Amino acid sequence: MPEEPRARILVIDDEADIRESLEVLLDMEGYAVTLATNGTEGLAKFESGRYDLVLLDLMMPDKSGMEVLAEIRERDRETPVAMITAYGSVEVAVEALKTGASDYFSKPWDNEKLLLEIDRMIGSRRLETENTELKRALKQRYSFPNIVGKSERMQRVLDMVSQVAPSRATILVTGETGTGKELIAKAIHANSPRAEAMFVAVNSGSLPPDLLESTLFGHVKGAFTSAVATRKGYFELANRGTIFFDEISTISLETQAKLLRVIQEREFMPLGSNETIRADVRIIAACNVDLKKMVDEGKFREDLYYRLNVINIVLPPLRDRKEDIPLLVDHFFAKYCKENEKFLDAGGHSQLRFEHDAMQILMDHAWPGNVRELENAVERAVVLASEPVVPASVLPDTLLHTSGVKVRRDESGSLPPDASLFEMVADFERRKIMEVLEECNQSQTEAAEKLHIPLSTLNQKIKRLDIAVGRRREK
Repeated sequence: MPEEPRARILVIDDEADIRESLEVLLDMEGYAVTLATNGTEGLAKFESGRYDLVLLDLMMPDKSGMEVLAEIRERDRETPVAMITAYGSVEVAVEALKTGASDYFSKPWDNEKLLLEIDRMIGSRRLETENTELKRALKQRYSFPNIVGKSERMQRVLDMVSQVAPSRATILVTGETGTGKELIAKAIHANSPRAEAMFVAVNSGSLPPDLLESTLFGHVKGAFTSAVATRKGYFELANRGTIFFDEISTISLETQAKLLRVIQEREFMPLGSNETIRADVRIIAACNVDLKKMVDEGKFREDLYYRLNVINIVLPPLRDRKEDIPLLVDHFFAKYCKENEKFLDAGGHSQLRFEHDAMQILMDHAWPGNVRELENAVERAVVLASEPVVPASVLPDTLLHTSGVKVRRDESGSLPPDASLFEMVADFERRKIMEVLEECNQSQTEAAEKLHIPLSTLNQKIKRLDIAVGRRREK
C-alpha cells in the first residue's frame, strides 16, 4: 500500500522549468504535487481537487496571479496560498497579502527556507482546522452525560468538573495511565467560557527541552540555527483558551521555571526575543506519578507544584469502579460497531453483547491499563466477532490467563455468609461442570454438548475456575 503523502500541493506557474523544479523538490519531501500551466487551468484544478497549499506565480499570460488569488479567496478563505515571482517588491507583496496570500517568495528561492515555510503554513492551517473541528465536537463528545460512569467515585469526579469548569483556576488531574485524564481536561474546556477558543494538548514527555520551549513560547527568526522564520508558540495561539500538559512531571527544571512565570505573570517571551507577550491561557496539567514525592526529591519545583495543584481531580482506576464496566462495554461496542460497520440494526445501533462467561472475565480482571485497556479489548472483540453473542475466546490472552474469581470458603468448605454474587455464580458453575464431567467420564466434548455450550467456552470455564480434569475411566 502506498504511503499517504505529507500534504497535497497545487503549483500554478507558466514556466516549465519552475514547475519541474518545484515538483522534484516537493516530491522528494513526500508531498503530492499537482501542476497547472496557467491561471485558468489552476482554478479548474483547485475547484476539482482538495489541496493543503497553493504555490501561485504572480506573472502569467492569461490571468495574473493576483486575479487567480482573488478568485481562490472568493471560493475558499482557508487554504494557504503562497505567491512566487521574479518581480519582487514590497508594494506587490503587501497587495498580495491584503488580497489573502499567506506568504510571498521571490525567485530564485532558497530550497531549505522554502520547505520550512511550506511546512509552517501547512502545519498552522492543520492546527486551525483541527481546533475548529474540535470546538464543534467538544460540546457533544465531552459533555458530562457522555463521560461514561455511574459509580459513586466517577460521579464525584463529574461533580467536581462541573464546579471548576466555569472558573479560571489551574487544575491538576492525577490518575493511572489510561484512566481518561485528557478526556476530563477536554470536558472542563468544553464546559468553560473558553470553549470557543483553542484547546491545545502538549505531550510533555515526547519533546526535548529546547523543542518544548520553542513549541510553547514560539521563537523569532534567527533565535537558533534552524529558526529561519518567526513562529508563534502554543501560548500565543491558545490565548483565551486552554493548554493541557500531559505528563507534566517530565518537563525540565528550566522549562518549569518559565512555565511558572507564565502562570504567575500571564506573560512570556518567545525564544530570541526581548518582547513580552501577554497570555490569557488556562492550564490543565496531568500526571500519573506522585508529584509531591518528586518535589521532596528535588525533581520538581515546589512553587510550580502548588501553582498547578490549586484544584486536584483524582481519577479512580477501573478496578475501583467495576460497576462502570458494563456501561463502558456498551459504549465501546457502539463506537466500534459503527466504525467497522458490523452488527448494526436498522437504526445504526450495536447488536453485540458478550456472553456471560466473557463478561465475567471482564468483571474479574484487574485492568492495569484501565479504561484504555478495556477499550482495546472491546475493539478487538468487534473485529473478531462472527456472531452477535461474543464468546470469551475472542478476548486477549492477557485477560484469559489472569482471569478467575477467587471463591472463599470457610472451614467446612461452604461459601461465607458475605459471599458476593460473583462468588456464588462461580461456585455453582464449578460444581455443576465437575458433576457433568464426572457423568461424561471426563469427556469435555460430551460435557459441552450436555451443558449446551460451545467446547471453547467450556475450556475457558475450566481454566478460569481452576477445574482439574481427570483421566477417563476404562469401560
